Amino acid sequence: AAVQDVYMQMPPITRFYSSACFLTTLACQLEIVNPFQLYFNLDLIISHGEVWRLVTNFLYFGNFSIDFIFHMFFLVRYCKMLEEGSFRGRGADFLYMLLLGATAITIIGPFVQVYFLGSSLTFMLVYLWGRRNPAVGMNFLGLFYFNADYLPWVLLGLSLLLNHNILADLIGIAVGHVYFFLEDVYAKDEALGGLGGPRLLKTPWFIETMFAGADDDPNYVPPVNERAGNFRWGEDAAAVDDGGM
Repeated sequence: AAVQDVYMQMPPITRFYSSACFLTTLACQLEIVNPFQLYFNLDLIISHGEVWRLVTNFLYFGNFSIDFIFHMFFLVRYCKMLEEGSFRGRGADFLYMLLLGATAITIIGPFVQVYFLGSSLTFMLVYLWGRRNPAVGMNFLGLFYFNADYLPWVLLGLSLLLNHNILADLIGIAVGHVYFFLEDVYAKDEALGGLGGPRLLKTPWFIETMFAGADDDPNYVPPVNERAGNFRWGEDAAAVDDGGM
């Protein structure tokens, strides 16, 4: 019941994406689907019409393992916190951000021989969340403390220590940085510290139509146990109680 409650409390886009990842992995674990049917392959997409590969390469993190749990933890955590945080009440913008990120990652990935791109998209979410919440205090296994804007680099260092291929992570950081610059720096009013440029990544009307009527409270403040690092969002106190990644 507790697991069901946590699952049902996820915002819709996070719940849909994480469910798709879990079900895809389950299908591979049960040998219903072969991972070779999922990876990004432009030749098979064009010549054989296997267009599902444009989506499925973002849904597979390997069969059930510690590595799978690691990836799913960060995917669910930071996708959820973005959807409930800076994108709260803006579901269309959140979906469009994911689509833009996935498109850019899909274009870059094959050039560096990365064909499962879910890790890159996760790193993009982590990077964007960290840049938008730089004051949140975090700790790594209780060993050292840092602010949230350093989180992607801490995770990158962990990937290096574990001898993982960091190219997928670097792609996510690069795409996340471009999105952050265009949305939070270039298009931001000069009076607020931005460059005052036009908003280039405005969400198309047909995506906004999908979310028409969604009623979210723009003044919503998450419960303490759902705040990253227990940061006092919306409160006067500037103190930050350190939380784990």
